[in-house]
Amino acid sequence: MTFVKVVKNKAYFKRFQTKFRRRREGKTDYYARKKLVIQAKNKYNSPKYRLVVRFTNKDVICQVTYAKLQGDFVLAAAYSHELPKYGIKCGLTNWTAAYATGLLVARRVLTKLNLADTYEGVTEPDGEVAMTEAVDDAPRPFKCFLDVGLARTSTGARVFGAMKGASDGGLYIPHSENRFPGYDASSKSLDTEVLREYIYGGHVAEYMRYLEDDDEERFKAQFAKYLEEGIGADDLEDIYTNAYEKIREDPLHEKKGTKESRNLTFRKKRLTYVQRKHKIQQKIDHALRKAAQE
Repeated sequence: MTFVKVVKNKAYFKRFQTKFRRRREGKTDYYARKKLVIQAKNKYNSPKYRLVVRFTNKDVICQVTYAKLQGDFVLAAAYSHELPKYGIKCGLTNWTAAYATGLLVARRVLTKLNLADTYEGVTEPDGEVAMTEAVDDAPRPFKCFLDVGLARTSTGARVFGAMKGASDGGLYIPHSENRFPGYDASSKSLDTEVLREYIYGGHVAEYMRYLEDDDEERFKAQFAKYLEEGIGADDLEDIYTNAYEKIREDPLHEKKGTKESRNLTFRKKRLTYVQRKHKIQQKIDHALRKAAQE
């Protein structure tokens, strides 16, 4: 077989179509986004909601969003840096923190839609997988789909921790059990005890005990914040149990300061031309006086 050189001539470049910017940057999978965003025409302008879960080095971001032609609109959001308010002061990016953040955003959405009392979800998580079911003589449960972005969807991934928290919080998110920690692919069954340990930070406690016995220096370095807060391996389950109760009691976000103070902070009044000239003249006069004194 002879070698054929591909010639990119004028005809090729005339027909070349540039990909979307976020596709070129490798930030958006538009094939997956289309599946998550496109709604059936017979839904009559009903938005298709997504539970967007993203991870940074120090934070977990959970948002319930919907798409319009103008762009995405956020119905409610929760962040793991809010968890210290509920008693979770360390480990704000682990699986359990993702679960707590998902639970927080679920309770915020349902509170905003006046469905918090109708759909309480799973108040005492035990590792069982149960989706929210409709209640008679009440609105249907709030339905959304998990949007993981470009994250790897391997078994036990943290994105499914956020999804489990949102599902236990009362949202209806279609899913199965085969991506939760404790799922065995060979027997096709879920060990609920393992999943329960992850929900209450048991895997972190087990690792803390292992490092404390095996390598004390590494333990002190890796769990320095836990030691600073006086948190031990035996305290984690109580901390997370109390945090989940507090999240259900008060899921709303408190804005710092009054509306007027926030406007003063972020929207400074623009100076007029005369005021700018006067300000410059004051600086010049101050510099001249300083030079004269020297």
